[in-house]
Amino acid sequence: MSSHALPSPSSVPLRQDATIIGLVGLAHASSHFAHLLLPLMFPVFMKDFGLSYSQLGLLMTVFFVVSGVGQACAGFVVDRLGARPLLFVALSIFAVACALASLVTGYGGLLMVAALAGLGNATFHPVDFTILNQRVSAPRLGYAFSAHGLTGNLGWAAAPLFFATLSSLYSWRTAYLAASALFIVILAVLVLQRDKLSTQVVVRPTSGPIEHSMAFMKQPVVWWCFAFFLLSTMTLAVVQSFSVSILKAMHGISFEAATLTLTAYMLCGAVGMFVGGFIAARVVSVDRVVAMAMGVAALLLALCGVGIFSATTTMVVLAATGFAVGIGGPSRDMMIKKATPQGATGRVYGMVYSGLDVGFALSPILFGALMDRAWYGATLIGAAAVLLLSVVAALGVGQRTQTVSVT
Repeated sequence: MSSHALPSPSSVPLRQDATIIGLVGLAHASSHFAHLLLPLMFPVFMKDFGLSYSQLGLLMTVFFVVSGVGQACAGFVVDRLGARPLLFVALSIFAVACALASLVTGYGGLLMVAALAGLGNATFHPVDFTILNQRVSAPRLGYAFSAHGLTGNLGWAAAPLFFATLSSLYSWRTAYLAASALFIVILAVLVLQRDKLSTQVVVRPTSGPIEHSMAFMKQPVVWWCFAFFLLSTMTLAVVQSFSVSILKAMHGISFEAATLTLTAYMLCGAVGMFVGGFIAARVVSVDRVVAMAMGVAALLLALCGVGIFSATTTMVVLAATGFAVGIGGPSRDMMIKKATPQGATGRVYGMVYSGLDVGFALSPILFGALMDRAWYGATLIGAAAVLLLSVVAALGVGQRTQTVSVT
């Protein structure tokens, strides 16, 4: 039973699948773009408002704590109300957050922006994956997950160019106003195509045994998935937050070159996700694909931390790390799908992907302590060690998913 009559997956033509994938990808890119709304302006905030690194770090902790708690809750709302309304609300919140950012005069205003943007970010993963799992035909899901991850990386890569260009031409406040307008345009596009984004809602049975909405949390595989996201995201947060500073400190690389390396990491990750989509569509043991990809990435990251490479080679290897991580992205999403009970897509993805927010919130605090001591190589090696732990978690998910399938 459902409140919407949707076509069966087998009857969905390629053009409609591609349209849905494109629309969800656009939304996902906007959420990743929003991850960098504040960090890109940290140097400006330090100068204009006299803020410390600790105060700036707290802004991102607030963002991801609000996002993580909200994401775990949003999954339940998605299953009950559908994904589309929450998607529209989230984009509206981003537009308001950017408009508010253009008006801030101090730290209190930035904290409000961080909390508001975190609330907007909270809904995207349960919303995105509910739409993809329900509206895209099963044979194309691997490609859909690939496109989803790829567009997220493109959102990350676009943000620095967007803000750097507009800030240099006009001002940082104008850049935030332009970002607000961008979110409004994206919202308008999705509203015009809203028929492609409708999803089924979970209807509680009126007779017979009724399973509690929190019952899925009793399944160990859900928490193994959560652990995987937490650990792998902690490593990503190190690259995003500290790689520019590490490259400058260890190799004397200019700020521009170091920033370009971070952009290359994101773009290589996008290419990796494109390739990984073909792998995810053809491989059964997706957990092993994830484990191998993360294992290779951990090795490359550790080699960068050891400091045996020249500056140029380090930049190339760090970018290649993004490609390795990207390869595992679509298989990771297929791995979560296999571990998700029927009718609980929003709840499971909301809970599991809240591990991403927890990882983003914890990583700057833990690895920031190493950075404060100028242990730059140790920071990369520590991030590699955490990524290796995510390999264990991925294999744990695969093992428990097979056990559930057998039983």
